[in-house]
Amino acid sequence: MAEPQSATRSETHALLEVFSAFLKLGLTSFGGPIAHLGYFRDEFVARRRWLDEKAYADLVALCQFLPGPASSQVGMSIGILRAGIPGAMVAWLAFTMPSAIALVLFAYGVRTYGALIQGGVLHGLKVVTVAVVAQAVWSMGRTLCADRPRFTIAALAAVLLLLWPGTVAQVLVIAAAALIGWRLLPAAGGAHSATEKIRVTRSVAAAAAVLFFALLVLLPLISESTGIAAVQMFDSFYRTGSLVFGGGHVVLPLLQSEVVPRGWVGNDVFLAGYGAAQAVPGPLFTFAAYLGASMSVTPNGWVGALLCLSAIFLPSFLLVVAALPHWARLRRMRAAQSALAGVNAAVVGLLLAALYQPVWTSAIGSARDFALAVGAFLLLSAWRVSPWMVVLLTALGGAVLLS
Repeated sequence: MAEPQSATRSETHALLEVFSAFLKLGLTSFGGPIAHLGYFRDEFVARRRWLDEKAYADLVALCQFLPGPASSQVGMSIGILRAGIPGAMVAWLAFTMPSAIALVLFAYGVRTYGALIQGGVLHGLKVVTVAVVAQAVWSMGRTLCADRPRFTIAALAAVLLLLWPGTVAQVLVIAAAALIGWRLLPAAGGAHSATEKIRVTRSVAAAAAVLFFALLVLLPLISESTGIAAVQMFDSFYRTGSLVFGGGHVVLPLLQSEVVPRGWVGNDVFLAGYGAAQAVPGPLFTFAAYLGASMSVTPNGWVGALLCLSAIFLPSFLLVVAALPHWARLRRMRAAQSALAGVNAAVVGLLLAALYQPVWTSAIGSARDFALAVGAFLLLSAWRVSPWMVVLLTALGGAVLLS
């Protein structure tokens, strides 16, 4: 009888670990999905060592192929590695909850809440994103681009993505890197990483895939036949979460086309929430909570926020559960290892391109901005200061520079 109790305590401890780690990130991870990947790498690869650099890059590459918010999907995947499917749910809840609550409160009082945000602080948060992404590029590049072929793949990927930006280009570049890696790169040696310990069976993965497609097909039919507002809202947000690639800012115009023409949310209210979404940490998809709370039809308020938030993230959860077990088996194949070596190098190139556009171009406009970014990079890389502290110091620095 002691062994089941011990296992239960161990599972509970793992879930609490996942919750506390992602709650901290949900409170401090400013800067959008690319910056989130840097925060995740620092927390779970460098500090906690829950997975190695290669396994982390594999997760990032997988989530780049899936529709939905890539950073949230990487977080769900890490939760599965640590504590199974409940770990994915806990990771999503903890990472999403802070920004969702902030945006729902903002929806209840746009004018009052917006006055609390200062331009200098926002500018500092953009600058710290430069340091976070630069650290991720530097650290991942040293591990994943350690020879000339992989370094070349990363550099070419960055150039192509800068010349041809967009989600389609990202997918094509990663696919091309996988092909080049399969044909030209040797399979990686060494021990397998934590990705092989995923506690998701084939039957569960298949059920998640079936449910994903069933909802995608059936929800529009049910919505049209019943005319129930709650079903229509769930359908709109589920469909958006299912079909948008790239995540982040890509989802905003799609949501606008869903809610504004129907009269669910006025355009001015929509744009006010868009501005607030840039000022909160965590995934930008939590903008759905703001829209749900702001609906002119019922359900709205907290109920509408929960409905829309669940609907837009549910496809990501189902896709991660469906794909991750198969991804783990592929990684054990030598051909897949060679392909992933190319993909990992391309992911570094993707981060390098993002470091310039949009991260650098939107944040660094003067020598003072550059100096602030260098200071943040120094604190993160050399002095190993906690990311939340660096975020706070850089935000205050931005306020001082623009005062």
